[in-house]
Amino acid sequence: MIGFQPYETFQLLIETGGVERANTLLVAACDAFARRPRPMSAEVAQFETLAARLFPTAMPSARAKAAGILASAPGLTPNLETLVFENLGTGLIPHIQKAETISEDVLMRLIDKREIDVIAAIASRPDLSNAVLAKLFPINSRKVYRALAANTALAPRGAYLKALARSAQMDQEVAATLCRRDDFDAALLSEAFFDLPEDGRLAVIGAYAHRRLPQAPMMATFEHISVATEEFTGALMKLFSQNQRPRITRLLAQITGLDDVRCGQIAHDVSGAALFVVLRAFGCTAHDGLKVLIHATSHDEDRSQHLARFARLFEDVPPAAMVYMLSAWRGDVNPFELTKSDYAPFVQPSRRTAERPAAQPRSGGVGDRALETLDKLRSLRAS
Repeated sequence: MIGFQPYETFQLLIETGGVERANTLLVAACDAFARRPRPMSAEVAQFETLAARLFPTAMPSARAKAAGILASAPGLTPNLETLVFENLGTGLIPHIQKAETISEDVLMRLIDKREIDVIAAIASRPDLSNAVLAKLFPINSRKVYRALAANTALAPRGAYLKALARSAQMDQEVAATLCRRDDFDAALLSEAFFDLPEDGRLAVIGAYAHRRLPQAPMMATFEHISVATEEFTGALMKLFSQNQRPRITRLLAQITGLDDVRCGQIAHDVSGAALFVVLRAFGCTAHDGLKVLIHATSHDEDRSQHLARFARLFEDVPPAAMVYMLSAWRGDVNPFELTKSDYAPFVQPSRRTAERPAAQPRSGGVGDRALETLDKLRSLRAS
């Protein structure tokens, strides 16, 4: 590659003519430069001048091919890097996803072009600087926020944490992605609860375990009516056994103060997670609560493990926490206040930590006694 003569070469190209020659020369020049391990500064300057003249002259297919070759060259200057990204064509997004490093200046220029697919590819990169993130988060795009939510290299903190949580309220795919992340406080997804898969709903409930919480406005009301818990659970068991879900909807609306649509979602939730929130808010123990859940949940498959998990949640999640979640569904509280240090979880739950096995030595606890009755309840349900 010694002795590039950019001006003379380009002048010869003009005189002898032909787009095909421009295509051939561009690809050959980029290939020669990419193969050169450590070009001298003078050679880089000469090649920059030549490339800046040849790229606009060549055909789109040749530009894309040459840019793909040039992208493999180590230590590209900012000007050459810009030429690569401007001419990669359909190979731009794969290159953004696979490139080990991309300069911040190039990323900023690509974001400024407002091509959503390209910006979403940038949002998935693991090496984003604060300046680039500050440009990405104000972009109102589902694709961009889905990429940000799935980017585990991005630690959700401060304004970024709130932006992701707000996006989850509008996009159930973002919500489902965030609830699976170990470093995201699932309690912030309380308002998106009904858009989550079953495991996600249980993760939100579990995020309230062993945690200090603000006082919910509904707490005093639930303390008063919790004296009728036995009557309440008895009525629910009877209605669920008769599959009277519209009547359950009306009952929940009268007691919780939630709107009919939300109460209908609770009544028709065959996973039992939404109903658990109501039952625990009323102060139901595992023994009484599981009796209702066994009647309310789906019986298309063996759900013993799910019911065992509910039994543990009855022990770990206090009634006040579920009253707080009901208040969030009603719009009486703002779950974002849980981001304050006073209300941070004592231990961030991890999906990688193995759960306690369902079968444990019987200690006489309320959860264990409840699990012992599951077979009997299942038999009663079948009869």
